[in-house]
Amino acid sequence: MENLLPFTSKDLAKVTNHRSGEIKFGEKMITVPSGADSISFLKACEAKYVLLGIPEDVGIQANFGRPGAASAWKTAIKSIANIQHNRFSKGNQIIVLGEVDVREQMKEAEGLNFNNIDDRLKLSQLVEKIDKEVSHIIFNIIKSGKIPIIIGGGHNNAYGNIKGAALAKGKPVNAINFDAHSDFRILEGRHSGNGFSYAYQEGFLKKYFIFGLHENYTSKSVLDIIKKTDERVRYNTYDSIKIRTEKNFYQEMVASHEFIKTDAYGIEIDLDAIPNIASSAMTVSGFSVEELRQFVSFFGKHKNATYMHICEGAPDLGEEKNNHLIGKLIGYLVTDFIKTNQ
Repeated sequence: MENLLPFTSKDLAKVTNHRSGEIKFGEKMITVPSGADSISFLKACEAKYVLLGIPEDVGIQANFGRPGAASAWKTAIKSIANIQHNRFSKGNQIIVLGEVDVREQMKEAEGLNFNNIDDRLKLSQLVEKIDKEVSHIIFNIIKSGKIPIIIGGGHNNAYGNIKGAALAKGKPVNAINFDAHSDFRILEGRHSGNGFSYAYQEGFLKKYFIFGLHENYTSKSVLDIIKKTDERVRYNTYDSIKIRTEKNFYQEMVASHEFIKTDAYGIEIDLDAIPNIASSAMTVSGFSVEELRQFVSFFGKHKNATYMHICEGAPDLGEEKNNHLIGKLIGYLVTDFIKTNQ
């Protein structure tokens, strides 16, 4: 995994706030020893979960969104390192692998303008390069018998997660996406709005459920596409559950789980579904943090839960004094997943 920037024990020590009488995750989480082969180490290590960061927002820029999601990994790992290691959750269940090396793609994207057709093509090509690296690393993590927890970047990375998981499993996988948007848009070049449609078209995604779609921000063309693929792609809407109360939140989790649980599945979480969370497409109306945590706990406990991906959070776009809160939210989701998945 040459395009991986390893997270070392020194890196972990730097982000861990040591306090007398307390044991933090950062003191117990595992890193790959210097000079060791990461794949061999993953296979031999007893810890079940692997943290991987993707510090990019190229896919968001290619989708005419606001950059900022590249900052989520750095904020999240600092928060996770300072969670208490106790009887409820233990840091030694986690291997901190590191981050996908996207420095070159981020640098190339700096001078590009979405409104320029040629630049838009270049942005999509950069996303394709990131896709290749993400899928390769996810493949190796799952093939090693571990469960990846992927943090940061745009939702374009769902494609790499799904492809990597499908290749590791030797067959297409399913996905459940907690999101205000479908990310199932037309195949117009890779960006953060079509990761699932590309994975579906290329045969890596078998069944796909979008949980909590916002009716105001889903185009007629996307709804038409989903209608034609009803056997494999389904959704419910936030409006039907929380506004008109035509559907019940828990019952909808049960129904959507029935749809995807027959095969290995990924849990995709887009933080722009939560009100007032700094992201490329912030919302003022949406599910609560508690409902999101319940969602992660519900879907994480099944044996076919293969990975979890938390994306689109952008601490750099938030209030300067409180930009650590996105990292704290991601920390809650990570521990909720681990507690229930055991």
